[in-house]
Amino acid sequence: MNSPDVIVIGGGTGGYSTALRAAALGLEVVLVERDKVGGTCLHRGCIPSKAMLHAAELVDGIVEARERWGVKATLDTVDWPALVATRDDIVARNHRGVEAHLAHAGVRVVRGSARLTGPRSVRVEGVHGEPGADGEPGVYDLSARRGLVLATGSRPRTLPGLAPDGRRVVTSDDALFAPGLPASVLVLGGGAIGVEYASFHRSLGADVTLVEAADRIVPLEDADVSRHLTRGLKKRGIDVRAGSRLLDAEVLDDGVRARVRTARGETLTVEAERLLVAVGRAPVTDGLDVAAAGLTTDGRGFVVPADWDRLETAVPGVHVVGDLLPPPSLGLAHASFAEGLLVAETLAGVPSAPVDYAAVPRVTYSSPQTAAVGLSEAEARARGQEVETNSMPLTAVAKGMVHGQGGMVKVVTEAGGGRVLGVHMVGPHVSEMIAESQLIVGWDAEPSDVARHVHPHPTLSEAVGEVFLTLAGRGLHQQ
Repeated sequence: MNSPDVIVIGGGTGGYSTALRAAALGLEVVLVERDKVGGTCLHRGCIPSKAMLHAAELVDGIVEARERWGVKATLDTVDWPALVATRDDIVARNHRGVEAHLAHAGVRVVRGSARLTGPRSVRVEGVHGEPGADGEPGVYDLSARRGLVLATGSRPRTLPGLAPDGRRVVTSDDALFAPGLPASVLVLGGGAIGVEYASFHRSLGADVTLVEAADRIVPLEDADVSRHLTRGLKKRGIDVRAGSRLLDAEVLDDGVRARVRTARGETLTVEAERLLVAVGRAPVTDGLDVAAAGLTTDGRGFVVPADWDRLETAVPGVHVVGDLLPPPSLGLAHASFAEGLLVAETLAGVPSAPVDYAAVPRVTYSSPQTAAVGLSEAEARARGQEVETNSMPLTAVAKGMVHGQGGMVKVVTEAGGGRVLGVHMVGPHVSEMIAESQLIVGWDAEPSDVARHVHPHPTLSEAVGEVFLTLAGRGLHQQ
């Protein structure tokens, strides 16, 4: 196994999906991971954060039950250690599941730090417990017969002069693991990660200020999504400051004091117990020595494929998946699953369609949630396309009134009843509604194709159906 068919460096979602699919296709696979398989998504990101956001939703439900529905429920306190124990149990069970899948598939997992020594050769140092290592750190030299896959992931970006300490200044990697619940939080960055953490802390009672340098939060989404999400967050008491920039910050014994330049040019002083830096993520290549394999990175540290249809670099047989890829890759776990399948099938000689990034859903798990797939209205117009749009507030359907969070569904199509280019949603549980729209966009459907399908009543999805009925000229509740 020192000369397997495939070597995968990195055991996150992109890496282990590549390994599992390659093994299922009969290839010998070695997966190198210096930490735990599952990567950031399983251990520090997607899974633990969504567990905590579910707990936050339960807290919100108690408040809503009392204040809106007359259910005389009371919230005594949040038992932080118990909440953390449940979160950690969910992560641990998922971790054991990934390890079991790899073992069952026959993937050999080598634990250590990888350094490239050639186009398809790797030296792994710090291995524990591997055959012949006698349980002591060792060195393994591996070479791949068919291909090498780089899946080393990313880490949070930080700001100059704001070194994370895991207590007062935290990143998304350690925000959930900081001690206790802060009474106040300043979140820098209004993308999906920053919005989710702002929402979580507000649900658990913290005073939250959310600062975003762009002129609107979630700036990569449709402008109407940003507008409705901003309205929903402000309604919950979050101080949303778009078009604002951090001037400086001082770490104090009991918190952080920061000065922010607002959109109006005023200087705002914010004091909070904790400052969360959520200004994006940077690819990880430290210690990898990509030059030894004949590779280079771009100015941002990404490894750029020469062939996006196969995610293959300029060095034949060397492929890239996950957060090491630049845009149009999305830095999303589910996108990296698709990339892993593509690369594994390519290495096995199995025909595989390229990843259609425009048809990959994007979700923000805040309260309210956002979900989107395809082009925003502005993106479509920037491409010179004549477009038609239609939108509907979720409160226009009975189930939306029940939930009472507001929100909307917006669809962007080619003018004249042409292809659906994008679907955009804000509201409760829209993360569970977007899969239908992925198929609509991915299969180049037209509004008339969708309008003939019946959406169940009463559900939030009726708003989706009604928007397409209207675009097809058959709307009942819109003109």
